[in-house]
Amino acid sequence: MKPFAYVRPHSVEEAAEAHAGRPGSRYLGGGTNLVDLMKLGVERPETLIDISRLPLDAIEELPDGALRIGATVRNSDLAAHPLVRTRYPVLSQALLAGASGQLRNIATTGGNLLQRTRCPFFQDTSKPCNKREPGSGCGARAGGTDRDFAVLGHSAHCVATNPSDMAVALTALDATIRLHGADGARTVPAADFHRLPGVRPAEDTVIRPGELIEAVVLPPAPAGLPSAYRKARDRASYAFALVSVAAVLELSGGGQVRHIGLAFGGLAHRPWRARRAEAELLGTAPTQENIGRAMDAELSAAEPLRDNGFKVALARNLACSVLKGLVGPE
Repeated sequence: MKPFAYVRPHSVEEAAEAHAGRPGSRYLGGGTNLVDLMKLGVERPETLIDISRLPLDAIEELPDGALRIGATVRNSDLAAHPLVRTRYPVLSQALLAGASGQLRNIATTGGNLLQRTRCPFFQDTSKPCNKREPGSGCGARAGGTDRDFAVLGHSAHCVATNPSDMAVALTALDATIRLHGADGARTVPAADFHRLPGVRPAEDTVIRPGELIEAVVLPPAPAGLPSAYRKARDRASYAFALVSVAAVLELSGGGQVRHIGLAFGGLAHRPWRARRAEAELLGTAPTQENIGRAMDAELSAAEPLRDNGFKVALARNLACSVLKGLVGPE
């Protein structure tokens, strides 16, 4: 591992200033992803700025009923929080599906959002990867195995997928992310926080150099609002999603869809908000036929690679199952 400097700031402002003044810096929270990548030689920071002791570890209900989640809240604490379990079960379920208990006890909210892809070409420094080394090529595109990669929104430069379960749930929930940098604070919708690869796959998110995640804010939601997270994977635990689905569904008194938030994981470089499917279902009765038609409309844009065409049918079937489960028997 390359030697590095270590800084422990006492405030968010001090952290942002330290990052801005030290090229090659990285923020350190739980370290469950960053430290692994340092051991592999993928990440080689000049300085680690330890934010784990900043006062960002609270979960607070705001006056309007929204829920503010600090960036250093541990995944285990967030999954178990009573307000999360009753108002936002999709988020609790996603977190519990995401990793072992040991990792959830260390991993943070901000770190979960910033974790990097588990693409084997990205993690192997002997292989070409435009995300790790821009311009070197994409190992998967060059004939490597592509079973686990993207079917939506990929480019000639990158077909990697985002590994976060939590981010998929936050996208479906219309959460926002509070950022703080040298130029002050700003808020970004969770659905827009991660990027598609385009010609710059090394840029995972829209976060600007030196910016720090301060908090995630969940919009107000009543207890019992139907929501759910489901994950298809190669083994029953401790595996990243082949496909995952996060759904939030609210029906009118007449049984039509009043509000829907639907997002896929495992299909793209970022959590994929299913806007077309949502538009198809709004104002309609969520029958099996209508749900299936909406999923077909959403997934018509898929461009499977050589070995991952199965993901399209898997995503359709999983989303149909999740939504029908939220609707209940007809």
